[in-house]
Amino acid sequence: MKSIKNVLVGLDLSSIDEQLIKYSSFFSELAEVEKVYFVHNIKRYEISEILEKELEDIDLEELITEELKETIDKNFTADVEWQVLISDDPYTESLISYIVNKYSIDLLVLGNKNNESGSGILGFKLLRTIRCQFLWVPSRSNIKMDKIWIGTDFSSASKKCFSFSSYLETKKSIQIEAVHVYSLPIHFSPYVNNSKIEPKMNSYIDKKLDNFLKKVDYTGKVQKFKILGREANVASKLKKEAYKNNVDLLIVADKGSNTFSNLTLGSVTEDLFNRELKIPLLVAKDYIGD
Repeated sequence: MKSIKNVLVGLDLSSIDEQLIKYSSFFSELAEVEKVYFVHNIKRYEISEILEKELEDIDLEELITEELKETIDKNFTADVEWQVLISDDPYTESLISYIVNKYSIDLLVLGNKNNESGSGILGFKLLRTIRCQFLWVPSRSNIKMDKIWIGTDFSSASKKCFSFSSYLETKKSIQIEAVHVYSLPIHFSPYVNNSKIEPKMNSYIDKKLDNFLKKVDYTGKVQKFKILGREANVASKLKKEAYKNNVDLLIVADKGSNTFSNLTLGSVTEDLFNRELKIPLLVAKDYIGD
């Protein structure tokens, strides 16, 4: 896959900034990134008239730049070049899209503040439209990369997730597991005992995983992990089992097996994105194979 050379990290002067800076430092060193851009958009429309008068003699852009540089200096320890970008664009989404294109960004990193102070609306809009890889980092997550789970639904879309993990595996020894959530055919349950169905389903899923991994042609070592659960509860099962198995990064494709529109996310990806997660979520985009 294409190397991860340029990373863009969105900061908003909230408490999650330090975690994002520390995580981007860790990831940049691991992936041997060339440059990291930290961007903050000043929301002048949120400044009241009274406060605006108080600030009229202050260079707000310079003040925020210095504050961010101080925070980055303290928390970004990787030997990687970085730069702070400050703007006061009325539309943060369009600003980030512009920066992604201008600086050939390979990975966008944003903070997951679901169920906290943020609504995640900006992140969700960018997830649908940005072509680069998208990393959604929670405010409280372990900064390590020993085990990666790859959500696998046997679709061509999920193949691109393996390109990303393969790239990371060239930098560090990481346990990679292809994870598939399956359900028993409950419409037969009144007539067939589940204890007889489950072993056959297990064998069937094993074969499908084996065939899928052959098509992916993954160069590293991939372990298989199966989760039994109802289809409507795939995201919940992934989250619960990922916590139990000490997963450090969950990778899913932006599209699912039943997605047709370029602007439509896969249902499981959207569900995971909208949940409160304790582990980072990497959404692999079509761009990954370019």
